[in-house]
Amino acid sequence: MISLSASETPMERDPGAPEPLADASVTPLSAPSGEAAVAVNDLDITYRVNLERKPSLKNALVKAGKRQKQNYREVKALRGVSFEVPQGKCTGFIGANGAGKSTLMRAVAGILPPTEGSIEVRGKVSTLLALGVGFNTALTGRENVVLGALAAGLTRSEVHEKFDEIADFADLGDFIDMPMRTYSSGMFSRLAFSVAVNMEPDILIIDEALSAGDASFKERAAKKMESLMAQAGTMLLVSHALQTIQDLSDEVIWLHKGRLIKRGDPKEICDAYMDFLKVGDDKIIMEDF
Repeated sequence: MISLSASETPMERDPGAPEPLADASVTPLSAPSGEAAVAVNDLDITYRVNLERKPSLKNALVKAGKRQKQNYREVKALRGVSFEVPQGKCTGFIGANGAGKSTLMRAVAGILPPTEGSIEVRGKVSTLLALGVGFNTALTGRENVVLGALAAGLTRSEVHEKFDEIADFADLGDFIDMPMRTYSSGMFSRLAFSVAVNMEPDILIIDEALSAGDASFKERAAKKMESLMAQAGTMLLVSHALQTIQDLSDEVIWLHKGRLIKRGDPKEICDAYMDFLKVGDDKIIMEDF
């Protein structure tokens, strides 16, 4: 079990956000059987953005010598977010750009530490937070698969056993032995997805990684995720493709400006989100097809 925590400090509510449910951040859709795979409690993440156009070490030293205050802006990416993801379930996350979805996924993956609150993760995590992150484009696809699998904790013998399965799913043909700088974005996505889902994770985190690739790959990706879920895998899925979210998720969480607004039945939450955006269903019917 991985646990990240910080002290608790209440945050003010953003008056421009939609009204949250009174119990939105504390009541799950249904009681999890056994321990939750992921438990997030009153999570805040705040980071600073340097507003200088060309920050440099020289400027920083000059300001330090003159005791000038650094020109930073604080961004409250997540504020008071709490939820649990039961083992063997898929939770989808929706919200406009800047809602805090990717920040939340990076926090659950252990990449970003909490500013306040706590995160508990029970199980082996495999992440697909951005296509091709961690790949060395000067190396071949085969070499990147080996390095990625070793970094995920597999032994060399396990990598050897898994390689054919990963390569077959990615379906790159002879390109598997070519430098990844020669790959198209679709080839990148296929190999990245194949590596992530074939690590046999207890928890799979996918952030906007299903929009690339052709229709055939999307279909195979969906079947692979269904297979993982059938093996009692746990999934956290971020996507703007609401139909995909509804098809794959047991529960959906709607984030807005860093706050949890609503959670519950996938269709009900997606419908509420679309009502908030003042967009009809006809605007999204072709979104993911």
